[in-house]
Amino acid sequence: MSRPPQLLLLLCPVWLAGCDLLGIEGASAVQARREAEGKAIGAACRHAGRAIEDCYALNKKADKAAVFAGWREMNDYMTENKIEVVAPSGTGEAELAARPADDEDLDEAPAKKPGKSGHKDG
Repeated sequence: MSRPPQLLLLLCPVWLAGCDLLGIEGASAVQARREAEGKAIGAACRHAGRAIEDCYALNKKADKAAVFAGWREMNDYMTENKIEVVAPSGTGEAELAARPADDEDLDEAPAKKPGKSGHKDG
């Protein structure tokens, strides 16, 4: 009666491989995905010129260590290649909290900073 245990040992790898076919992620795959997403979030925040604290506030569920790693890598890359910050076109929670309540002010463009000549736009 040694056949059933041998059969189970042979079929066990087949069953475990079936988990991947069903779309069930293992713990290491989930961790790798979370880390990659965190790095992407951090890199995007740095490219958009966001402070790391703002990035954390806008992405509460992201792994902070991975977000920081992505932010730092993008910072180094941008510094080495002299890449300028690209202003974000969307709004996050921090910007929404800072905006005025009435709808008329939402459509106004931000005030321009004074140029090199020193005069301000009126």
